[in-house]
Amino acid sequence: MTKRVLALDVGTVRIGIAVSDPTGLIAQPVENYTRVSRKADIEHIRELAQQYDAGMILSGLPKLLDGSEGEQAAKTRAFTERVARACELDAVYWDERMTSIVAESVLIDAGLSRAKRKSAIDKLAATVILQSWLDAQNRE
Repeated sequence: MTKRVLALDVGTVRIGIAVSDPTGLIAQPVENYTRVSRKADIEHIRELAQQYDAGMILSGLPKLLDGSEGEQAAKTRAFTERVARACELDAVYWDERMTSIVAESVLIDAGLSRAKRKSAIDKLAATVILQSWLDAQNRE
């Protein structure tokens, strides 16, 4: 893998963003982006995709516990497709169920205060989504 993967944890207020290393083995947190407007959000992510030389967009898909897709998954797909078109990249989706719980647990174990956890949770969730996807790809 020579191009990086840019991963998104799309929320209504913030978007957690992570990126893979060029080898496709390690996910790294990039930032928590506070949403401004659809146009500004897409432009910001497009700039990051260029900066990191991304070859694809990976978006966490918020499935329901039974595995089906609800309203939030549809909103995530619609936004991610717009981002992918603006970046001229393919969009791939990965089940994000439980990633926020895993991310919160990591932050608690690290001893972060509630306020610091809140400011870090989204980019860490994006990192967990990306790392689980990378691990699955590298197992195949």
